[in-house]
Amino acid sequence: MVKRILVLDDNQDILDIVHETLTYENFEVKSTGASENVMPLVEQFEPDLVILDFRVAGQNGGELCRSIKAHPKFGNVPVIIFSAYINHEADLYAYGCDAIINKPFDLSELVEKVNSLIS
Repeated sequence: MVKRILVLDDNQDILDIVHETLTYENFEVKSTGASENVMPLVEQFEPDLVILDFRVAGQNGGELCRSIKAHPKFGNVPVIIFSAYINHEADLYAYGCDAIINKPFDLSELVEKVNSLIS
């Protein structure tokens, strides 16, 4: 069965590259640039993994991660947070994420982390 990944990033270029890369790796990918779409998409799409940009308008990626982890049905879904703030890893892990990818990132690192969390 094809694994599903939900991606949030408000940078359209990053969203496009991540979407294309993960689709090429045979994942079913849904992406959004708006934080308010994440929880409805989690409930509708039922992803096997969620990737959240930390710095987005509205609810930040950490707050969204906390909401996903608190959800009775999706609490066990792995969450990766993208962040350009490399000195704040402890703060980011406090939101309950399973992994952090520092921006800028290498696409092979992305694929490796995704595979390690949902294979």
